[in-house]
Amino acid sequence: MCTVLAIVAAVLFLLAWLINAAEVSTNDVFTSTNVMLVGLALLALHAAGIGGGRATRGRRR
Repeated sequence: MCTVLAIVAAVLFLLAWLINAAEVSTNDVFTSTNVMLVGLALLALHAAGIGGGRATRGRRR
């Protein structure tokens, strides 16, 4: 569960690369740059430890 954000970010990077490499014309919201920026935001959240699914309180088993 702790790598979900990183996997989603990698998929978004791949999607952005495919849009850019295939020179697909998309609308202004769904450009390769915007998809890449969303991927970077998810990667930053992963690096910050958000969405890790780790228990921060209570006992460890």
